[in-house]
Amino acid sequence: MEDILFCANGGCTAKLGANVLDKVLSKLEKNPDENLLVGFDSHDDGAVYKINDTQAIVTTLDFFPPMIEDPYLFGQIAAANALSDIYAMGGEVLTAMNIVCFPEQTDLNVLGKIMQGGNDKVNEAGGVLVGGHSIHDESVKYGMSVTGVVHPDRIYRNDTPQSGDALILTKPLGVGIIMTAHRVKQASEQAVIKAVQSMTTLNKYTADILKNYTVHACSDVTGFGFLVHLGEMLQDKYSATVQSKRIPYFKECEQYVNEFYITGAAQKNRNHMEGKVLFECNNFVMEEILFDPQTSGGLLVAIPQADVMELVYELNKNNIPAQVVGTVEEKKGYTIRVI
Repeated sequence: MEDILFCANGGCTAKLGANVLDKVLSKLEKNPDENLLVGFDSHDDGAVYKINDTQAIVTTLDFFPPMIEDPYLFGQIAAANALSDIYAMGGEVLTAMNIVCFPEQTDLNVLGKIMQGGNDKVNEAGGVLVGGHSIHDESVKYGMSVTGVVHPDRIYRNDTPQSGDALILTKPLGVGIIMTAHRVKQASEQAVIKAVQSMTTLNKYTADILKNYTVHACSDVTGFGFLVHLGEMLQDKYSATVQSKRIPYFKECEQYVNEFYITGAAQKNRNHMEGKVLFECNNFVMEEILFDPQTSGGLLVAIPQADVMELVYELNKNNIPAQVVGTVEEKKGYTIRVI
């Protein structure tokens, strides 16, 4: 089972680097359709297409190789990761379709368990699994294309924060580091259990609470890590100060980073943000955690300061480990300052 499923670059660590994607996407012509409210040019989590004055369709697609041996858990993680994009846009999940790459000679019970894990998460989200597409491949890959719905006036974009906003992060960072240590059998069982629990938790529960508050900008934190996703939110229009002592992360990451169980994807994220991040905390472990690629990570939300205490209290009351991690500011000589 392990030889079949475990890949060198599993989960969102398998994503192409942000620099590569920027170069490719910059060459594509933007669609002038006035009903396309959010497209690929904004680096957002999903696309949004208006169909009438009260409804818009949210679409997204995500798949990757396994990062854990258990096929059912892998299916859950991949589905939760794909579904997250709908919540990051402020939408409700409607339907999902499987995307499968699988070696034909491999035990099909493995594929069945993967797909069952995905289906269970779609059901938990209140959506319906309606089909999919599969191809023969030498290695396993799985994910989903997901369709949701949102009111055109209530879309969460990832690039519309306002100066003075508080930044809230709703899941701890470090799953990439833990799964890297796990890949070489150096992670503790407890650390892996905590990482898997985080990755299989839907952002639906956070999104349900956010609907009662003013949200200026929102993104889920995935393969580009906290700092790249924050940089995309700021869009060189704003700056942000991040308080490193408030960053939620898995404590085991301190040991694993010091033993250099870090990912190549994190270094791509670091290179992408070169010259844009000012580290004043002098903490290499924290730097790696902030660049670490997340799989099925939490939401990064920019909200008015007036709502911070009430929102964080409500999230924490509902067992969502959200923390205020920084503030958005008028544009300064840096994009992001980590103190």
